[in-house]
Amino acid sequence: MQAKVSIIILTYNNLNLTKQCLKSIRKYTPKDSYELIIIDNNSTDHTKEYLQKQKDIKVIFNKENLGFPKGCNIGINIAQKDNDILLLNNDTIVTSNWLENLSKALHSNPLIGAVGPVCNNFENAQGLNLTYTNFNEMQKRAQENNHSNKNKWELKAFLIGYCLLIKRKVINQIQFLDENYTPGYIEDNDLSLTIIKAGYKLLLCHDVYIYHYLGTSFRKDLSKFYPILNKNRAYFQKKWGFNTFLFDEKKQYSYPLIDNPKKILDYNSHIGVNALALKYKFPKAVIEGVEKNKSQRLICSKFIKTYSSLKKIVNKKYDYILIGNYLEKCDNTEFFLKEISEYLNDGGFIIGEVTNASSIKNIMPLLESTANNLNLNKNNYTIHDIKNLLKDFQTLNFYFWYTSLNEKELELASILSKYNNYLKYIYFTFKAQK
Repeated sequence: MQAKVSIIILTYNNLNLTKQCLKSIRKYTPKDSYELIIIDNNSTDHTKEYLQKQKDIKVIFNKENLGFPKGCNIGINIAQKDNDILLLNNDTIVTSNWLENLSKALHSNPLIGAVGPVCNNFENAQGLNLTYTNFNEMQKRAQENNHSNKNKWELKAFLIGYCLLIKRKVINQIQFLDENYTPGYIEDNDLSLTIIKAGYKLLLCHDVYIYHYLGTSFRKDLSKFYPILNKNRAYFQKKWGFNTFLFDEKKQYSYPLIDNPKKILDYNSHIGVNALALKYKFPKAVIEGVEKNKSQRLICSKFIKTYSSLKKIVNKKYDYILIGNYLEKCDNTEFFLKEISEYLNDGGFIIGEVTNASSIKNIMPLLESTANNLNLNKNNYTIHDIKNLLKDFQTLNFYFWYTSLNEKELELASILSKYNNYLKYIYFTFKAQK
């Protein structure tokens, strides 16, 4: 028998969204599987009056807007003590089998600490592109998708808090959300890492789709939003030793170039976001990493074998070494390429990603005398530069990524195209075979 769940929802105005959310919960969730808890952060519309009439909900009315972390902690504190905890935004619409599938994934292994669904938004790669034109069609598509399937459970370094189911044992161990992130944002990054640091894993369940309107109230006033976001990012970095942008660090332009890998080395692996994406895409491959930064390596090592330097790797060679954009950052490019190639099997590949220094996006600012706006890094490369650096490799192939150009950029690209065929590409990927 699966554990019962306390569904905790925070409200601050947006009554119509709250009604939609509650209607979907009541329709698509077995009645005896959950309790509903709503923490109202001093709504000024008719939300309070509506909630007072609901007989199946525990409600706390705060006298002021206490924000997301404090509100969630209040809800956790009044939840039934044996229940798992589900944090759910009021701007969501749930679907068939949503809670059953999430609970099944959560309790599939003692080491799973929290799980979350996919939705219509692709932030943190938590999106699923279902085609529909209205919510009735959305529910049909979700029903087709929502069949429990362990092959659709992806290990993650972070789960967004719009819908997050946390095991009761984990809640008891980590206690509450960090209220230093009040009124909100970044607290779900922090919570995810706290769960991982405690020895548990996070699963993104591609077999659960829900709809999310995405921050309809908090993001409206950007003059207030960005100062809060920046404050919380600074606090996160001080606490964990790295910044939140690493949750988006994936070598995604390299994935299409990998074919039937057995052993992959993820160089400059940061906190393991890329390694986990590789593990999901290539479940049979052995994936290891190199990360010099101790704070980042501590997290990455929770997911894969992670070395502090190449020299720590003994008697191992790899089919693929992914270096991302590291060539743009390293101090001695020639030495690095020679060193890392020693860890390739014969016929193995190094795959790297480069910002195209000759992109029209970089030429235009030079012509306009605004070189400070160049989209470049420590080391800048053209296609010709990379060919020279990798001239000793057996084969070298390039793959290009378009960028949208405005009318002025298109005109200049047309004029200069006879000199350079790569002006319209802002990035390119290279695949060099030993």
